[in-house]
Amino acid sequence: MSSRLWHEVDSYITDTLVQPDAALEAALEASDAAGLPQINVSPAHGKLLWMLARLQSARRILEVGTLGGYSTLWLARGLAAGGRLITLEALEKHAAVARINIERAGLSQAVEIRVGQALATLPMVEGPFDLTFIDADKQHNAEYFSWALKLSRPGSLIVVDNVVREGAVVDARSRDAAVQLIAAERRVAATAIQTVGAKGYDGFAIALVLE
Repeated sequence: MSSRLWHEVDSYITDTLVQPDAALEAALEASDAAGLPQINVSPAHGKLLWMLARLQSARRILEVGTLGGYSTLWLARGLAAGGRLITLEALEKHAAVARINIERAGLSQAVEIRVGQALATLPMVEGPFDLTFIDADKQHNAEYFSWALKLSRPGSLIVVDNVVREGAVVDARSRDAAVQLIAAERRVAATAIQTVGAKGYDGFAIALVLE
């Protein structure tokens, strides 16, 4: 099965189930114009994040890795009325683009961007959060997950993106540390989903905090 077919199916799902959205499309265009890496979540994955936020009736969301704010917009739209999202971004260049995209979407009052290395800013974040989305530098995913768990409550969800990495997760020399940590963590129930599409072959883990 070719990657071309993956792209075609992804486009079909986006056109049929996600459908066009001016603010989201503008966010992607602004990110591209600013030279940001094209590593945003796909539209279908973005809508899944929105659905998870809605299912959680999330009043507080934490995002680790803002980039241009595309996933931030999806998550913020899923907040319950009066809810708040804190998103952590290492680079001011990315945060500047995200601020514009968030303002354009009318979500500035619901979103706070904190700039700095996440491992330095996470100790200053106050929980608990109903939903945490981790999509930053992959080598620190395990540490980010540990912080997300500290900042959660029973019933919270933690989503960790890019854990499959084209199958590298099963290579003993490069197994995803976050997956190993989640597997050993008795305070959560978790699974992982493989994905193919416009972003290639990857997947995400999702953990439900039990205690």
